[in-house]
Amino acid sequence: MADPVWRRRRMATTGLFVLTGLAMALWVVNIPAVRERTGVSNSTLGLMLLLLGAGSVIGMQLAGWISDRHGSRRAAGLAAIVIAVTVNLPAHATTGWHLAVTLPLLGLGTGAITVAANDQAVTIQDAYGRPIMSAFHGFFSIAGAVGAGLGALFHSTGVPLWAALGTASVAVAVIGGLSVPGLIRPDGAPSPDPGVAPASAAPVTEPSILGPAVALAGLAFLLNLAEGTAADWSAVHAVEHLGQSQSAASLAYGTFAAAMTLGRLIVDRLVARVGPVAVVRTGSAIATVGILVVVLAPAYPITLLGWLVFGLGISGIVPQIFTAAGALSVARRGVVLSRVVGTGYAGMLAGPAVIGWIADEIGIDRALLTTALCCLAGLALAGFARPRTTPAARPVTALTPVD
Repeated sequence: MADPVWRRRRMATTGLFVLTGLAMALWVVNIPAVRERTGVSNSTLGLMLLLLGAGSVIGMQLAGWISDRHGSRRAAGLAAIVIAVTVNLPAHATTGWHLAVTLPLLGLGTGAITVAANDQAVTIQDAYGRPIMSAFHGFFSIAGAVGAGLGALFHSTGVPLWAALGTASVAVAVIGGLSVPGLIRPDGAPSPDPGVAPASAAPVTEPSILGPAVALAGLAFLLNLAEGTAADWSAVHAVEHLGQSQSAASLAYGTFAAAMTLGRLIVDRLVARVGPVAVVRTGSAIATVGILVVVLAPAYPITLLGWLVFGLGISGIVPQIFTAAGALSVARRGVVLSRVVGTGYAGMLAGPAVIGWIADEIGIDRALLTTALCCLAGLALAGFARPRTTPAARPVTALTPVD
């Protein structure tokens, strides 16, 4: 049984994932309304969203630096404040220039809290002595679904844009205010076992760390590219390849998202049984089969089955990558995580554009085969998902965090 203090730590960290998923979902479903209010073109909106992505990458790097020097608790607190303030600003924007200022700041906050939350999650998983990382990501997915549902409700009932995004702002402030005080302080992290040598405090460029870090970053890039492809092109594929209506095509992404959420909530038990390497390798193989079913399916129900299989396969891979990255160096965990998470996020951003370019050249079906190639990389690089330097798992009661 986990110590009550660590259960509170886990609940607080779950709060970070929840507030991020909720805020981003409410923002995403209101993008069309923001575009209408500001009157920007699709190309300009695309540029603004790219600025948001750039802000996220910068925020990830800043959070890594802050986490290593002052603790991820401080990074999470600052990030929550930034999100609470900025998520509502697009509702008051009237020009593209306003968005050009506000969206990078929103990205800064969401990127920073992503790194801080994963840093906390890695430490808590060490304390529990069993896999729990995927469950954190599962709650992010659940919060995203709730946020999307709230957004749909707001649209159907005529709730104004400022109130819809204001709800996100209030939710972030409340959840952040309840969660951040319960996070691990720098002096409250688990101490290593007496018989275990401490992890190296050398820079990330140390050869023993650099190779695995690069491999994990590359794997994160490819698998997030594959995940982003499903998010942005599943409905388009259903329309273009199988002639589905737009409303019916939305089931493709819904099926994938539901499978992702379910997989993240159950995969921790599989990791405990067979280990992270087997989960990454098997998940990559399953995801590859799933996308092949999508491409080859002659009927829409079979396509939906393919997206279900793909979502289940890929759901548990990224949490294992982040766990392994966090275990490379305790002293430099924040920086290592920021590099790997940031590279993975770049893959998520690049995926839709890469697939779109390939689809224009050879068609959407063949373009989706690129996703299968990305998944196959998991078979080759799965060995790097094995944590290297984290102290051996210990009962949580053996740890004495500062409360």
